[in-house]
Amino acid sequence: MNIIVEQPLLPEEVWTRIHALQLAMRQAGVSAFLVTQNVNLYYFTGSMQAGYALVPAEGDPIFYVRRSVDRARKEAAVRVEPMPSLRTFRTVLEHDYPVHFAQQAARIATEMDVLPAHQFMRLAEMIQSDGDSTLIDGSAIVRRIRMIKSAWEIGRIEAAANVVAEAMTASLGMLREGVSELELMARIEYELRIRGHVGIMRTRSYNMEIMTGMLGSGEAAAEPSAFDGPAGGRGLGPGAPQSVSRKLIQRNEPILIDVGCCVDGYVIDQTRTAVIGSLPDELAAAYAHSEAIIHEVEQLMLPGTACETIYAASLELAADAGLSSSFMGFGADQVKFLGHGIGLEVDEWPVLARGFTDLLAPGMVLAVEPKFTFPGRGVVGIENTYLITDEGPRQLTRSPEGLIILP
Repeated sequence: MNIIVEQPLLPEEVWTRIHALQLAMRQAGVSAFLVTQNVNLYYFTGSMQAGYALVPAEGDPIFYVRRSVDRARKEAAVRVEPMPSLRTFRTVLEHDYPVHFAQQAARIATEMDVLPAHQFMRLAEMIQSDGDSTLIDGSAIVRRIRMIKSAWEIGRIEAAANVVAEAMTASLGMLREGVSELELMARIEYELRIRGHVGIMRTRSYNMEIMTGMLGSGEAAAEPSAFDGPAGGRGLGPGAPQSVSRKLIQRNEPILIDVGCCVDGYVIDQTRTAVIGSLPDELAAAYAHSEAIIHEVEQLMLPGTACETIYAASLELAADAGLSSSFMGFGADQVKFLGHGIGLEVDEWPVLARGFTDLLAPGMVLAVEPKFTFPGRGVVGIENTYLITDEGPRQLTRSPEGLIILP
């Protein structure tokens, strides 16, 4: 059994990210970036302790930590100082960064896409207390920097992919008629955890939560949910309205196994479809089309291709197969994307969707998931995660493709 060993985030990796942020800030006319979100704190400091990091457009950042200062000093690649009260934070910033806060008006960026409104108002009041400085949205700056993964990041995603592949192989022996979705998912999660899965999959979108995976069989998989994905699942009730239910798995129905894993903060996303016996002809044909679509769009995943071009191609392929109404959900619950960036969060940029004109570039990592939903019958599809290289996409997911057929 392959048990993942933590790979430390080296200081030079962190400083490369900081320098990329500083260059982007100078190009945007931003004075400094106030990093508040835990994922971005980890990305730009090497530590996920509670506090704020101030990254100036010129000069060295400081990580102001509320808790735990001692641990942050052991982990972070940047200077760490105790976080003062918010009432005195402005005075501390003026002392530490006089060019930015004491002598001229400052344009301070922060992650407004994830910052709670109450906290934003308190920070804005603090930043704008001199009447000249302003707090602006820098979300896009950070999200664009994080689109390009380093060799270290790619290695962590690959490690997560290996864990998923092993856990799937170790768990399939439990898949049989009469086993509940919950039981099977619990076994998969066990196999993931003992190999090093940290037990959490982080998302960025407001109110969107994600579990280790979405496992659903038959009509339960096809039940719509608030989750922004092609298959939400029945879940365990209104308090957990997605993913696995207590439904017993039956013969001749599709079993969608959409599983992720997180290693050193980095996630992989993979979907395979299984059946005990055989799928009805219509669903079997739809599954074959999902594989055909993913292989067709692989040919388009070249540097310089616009994300929306790939999405448009997938819609055409689904239409040619006569499956538009079932592609990526059904009816009003269809989602409007084919794939998404992945890394520290499941829902990173870029997105393979209409309106995303970003061009693919080496270092981007995307999960591509063509799926078909049939209400009352089930969901079929496939999902692979790819690294964009100069030569084209390199598949990072390790589990064999193809419909998993059990006797």
